[in-house]
Amino acid sequence: MAYPPQPCIIHAAPLLAALLPLLEDWNLAPIVVALQARVALGDEIASALDARMVAVLIGERPGLDQPDSLGIYLTWDPRPRAHRRRSATASQMYGPKESLTDLAARKLHFLMTEARRRKLSGVPLKDEYQLPPDVPRRSVR
Repeated sequence: MAYPPQPCIIHAAPLLAALLPLLEDWNLAPIVVALQARVALGDEIASALDARMVAVLIGERPGLDQPDSLGIYLTWDPRPRAHRRRSATASQMYGPKESLTDLAARKLHFLMTEARRRKLSGVPLKDEYQLPPDVPRRSVR
């Protein structure tokens, strides 16, 4: 079943605009845009580019609490056919709110920095980011 790409269209460019200034001292691979792709494609591309980490932005499927959300899946040492538990869900952004975009960028930057420092991803990184007290937990997971 094909899902509409609206979440990526709505959220990806603002998220990257907020994230890239935080990554000035990082060595980044090219950004890849793929339609109707799955999270595992990031592992294939990162492996081909010999990247140590991949962040995949993907529109979440309809039927979830917020079908317009954007999922961000971060994997340290990506390899083709790696188990998805190695990937940390960095964020699910709801709505095009600027504050959530900035928050998601800061959270993703934190997780990327920790993944690089600790050389791991997945559940050990997932819950260590502290949300500001005025942000509801359901807004950015």
